[in-house]
Amino acid sequence: MRALLTLSASTIATESQNQPRTAMPDTAGGPGSLVAAYDGIVCDLDGVVYRGPAAVPGAVEALGELAVPIVYATNNASRPPAAVAAHLRELGLATEAGAVVNSSMAGAAEIARRVPPGSRVLAIGGVGVAEALAAVGLDPVGDATEPVAAVLQGYGPDVRATDLAEAAYAVGGGAQWVATNTDLTLPTDRGIAPGNGSLVHCVALATGQQPFVVGKPEAPLYLISCEVLGLAPARVLAVGDRLETDILGAYAAGMDSVLVLTGVHGARDAALAPVGERPTYLVGDLGELSMPYLGVVADGDGFRCGSIHVRLDGERLIMAGDDDPLPVMRAGMAAIWAAADAGAAPETLRELAEALPDRM
Repeated sequence: MRALLTLSASTIATESQNQPRTAMPDTAGGPGSLVAAYDGIVCDLDGVVYRGPAAVPGAVEALGELAVPIVYATNNASRPPAAVAAHLRELGLATEAGAVVNSSMAGAAEIARRVPPGSRVLAIGGVGVAEALAAVGLDPVGDATEPVAAVLQGYGPDVRATDLAEAAYAVGGGAQWVATNTDLTLPTDRGIAPGNGSLVHCVALATGQQPFVVGKPEAPLYLISCEVLGLAPARVLAVGDRLETDILGAYAAGMDSVLVLTGVHGARDAALAPVGERPTYLVGDLGELSMPYLGVVADGDGFRCGSIHVRLDGERLIMAGDDDPLPVMRAGMAAIWAAADAGAAPETLRELAEALPDRM
């Protein structure tokens, strides 16, 4: 049976339809807001703060209003922290290099633990990869015509087939292989482009081997970011747009997370996510970090978010309340997660998720 979610208030029960919505606080981060519940934020960049060179609409203004410290953590290893910070300042954020952590830094630290100081390491990716290796006392090189101890493979917009071939030659010859991240895609101002994971997959196919991965969804990038903030992971909120990296990485690090619907994944993706990829919170954009957050509570045979009540009736989602999409997404996700945990068939879950709004 086709999953149904009724969104029209004129055709459904509206037991709490007239309940007023909570007003936005007078100052950013007021009582009831997400940011007020944490002492710091670790914020992803691609798809959250910017897409390519351009800012996500409203993101800079929203981040600039937050009173808590922010560290920007990205799986994109192509640029060093100073360049990322300069880009953020161009967009209007008062940010220094010390507030940026990228996966090339984590990768270089991992290789430095494995090989002697001064070892030759093949650097695949943007300038940030080579700079991170040099910063920990290793010798970054651009080809493997002479033996290398390791390969650090990160994203770079100018990575060529010949670079991937050099990586394959080195890995095939016994060099240790560390990948900064395995994001398959990368949001840009022109659309979705292949990410580092797609390039790593090419080398894996050629060599029959798999790299050691240090970026999200592994915990180290988030834990390093918490160290920069000087806070325990439980006191830091992770903000991202990708379930399999940002949200799963936060889960691995023991942090709460918020999925922002301005990048790769939408509410339907989140509704179908396995446990580790389920965000603690869901927002349409970064401005909502400072607004009172309407959470989801179990209510009778379903779930309530503000004036919205969603329950599962066989293979249908039934909603009572108005048609405000964000509370519908939050309550609907909770209902679908409950159905998944109770053993609902994957095809049923997919049909239920299709009935949800996906974006704001």
